[in-house]
Amino acid sequence: MQNQFRPVMVWLFSGCFLIYAMVVIGGITRLTGSGLSITKWKVVTGTLPPLSEDAWQKEFDAYKQIPQYKLINSNFELSDFKQIYFWEYLHRLLGRVIGIVFIVPFIWFWVKKKLPNGFLKKALVLFALGGFQGFLGWFMVSSGLSENVYVSHYRLAIHLISAFAVFGVTFWFAMDLTPPPTPSPQERGEHHLLKKISMLLFSVVILQIIYGAFVAGLKAGYGYPTWPKMGNEWVPDDVVALEPVWKNFMEGHAGIQFIHRYLAYVVVLIVGIIFYRAREMQITSEQKKIINALGIIVLAQFILGVFTLVYGVPIVIAVLHQTGAFFLFATTLLLIHRSRETTNIE
Repeated sequence: MQNQFRPVMVWLFSGCFLIYAMVVIGGITRLTGSGLSITKWKVVTGTLPPLSEDAWQKEFDAYKQIPQYKLINSNFELSDFKQIYFWEYLHRLLGRVIGIVFIVPFIWFWVKKKLPNGFLKKALVLFALGGFQGFLGWFMVSSGLSENVYVSHYRLAIHLISAFAVFGVTFWFAMDLTPPPTPSPQERGEHHLLKKISMLLFSVVILQIIYGAFVAGLKAGYGYPTWPKMGNEWVPDDVVALEPVWKNFMEGHAGIQFIHRYLAYVVVLIVGIIFYRAREMQITSEQKKIINALGIIVLAQFILGVFTLVYGVPIVIAVLHQTGAFFLFATTLLLIHRSRETTNIE
């Protein structure tokens, strides 16, 4: 069965890799302040960058009309604009490539009748999610073109979590084509418990990713560049300075950083529980390897988070931190998939 659907698996995993690359480049785009450099959404003609000095000047003139240029980057020359334009252009170009990579092989597999039974509906779900993700990208960008100097952190979070959702669904469908070994009767009960803990971890990881987007969108990571305390306190007054209180944890820089910090401890704690309980569980060797990988990833991700904070959000470390979130998300999802008691492969 694995050999029969191997081309389909390669296709799906290739899509996963490209979505991962898309998110990484999106992170670089955000960290370099490049996300608003392209002010119009040109689905077809936007595939090519400006090819003449006049075309470059028109793009630059359009950028000069938005608040980010007027209030922050008014000292930019055309050469400066070209640098930030590059990352946003690459981000959008990769989005178009992902669309082609998903659609063209799908048509070929469909015509050649090489798709697994029932996969047509799954493919339609993927295409719908991918199209919606493209819309959300422009929805996010548009929030920074009229009144704000940056995009809305709410829309950034929606756009980011949507990308993770597209990745997660694609990854899940690909893993469905590599069924795990059938668990023994003794292992099935352990699988149920492991799945429940893994799903708890997955929920917290998603929440942490959302708050990571809030931190990024509000640039809240630049405040309190100390660890383990925030400045000289565990809970500084700024955390609850806004009224009403809930606003601190949705729009307050200190409150959002506080939540993001302490959710990291919760993630580490849950992974520690999984790691500890796995020593006593009757689980498969594959699951043990996944749990070991999960422990390594969450440790590296935690360290990268601290380094991102205390070194003032350097681009390289911040991008590695975002990459760590992706690996943590994927590994947790893999553990849930491999902890199911049955499969539905046809």
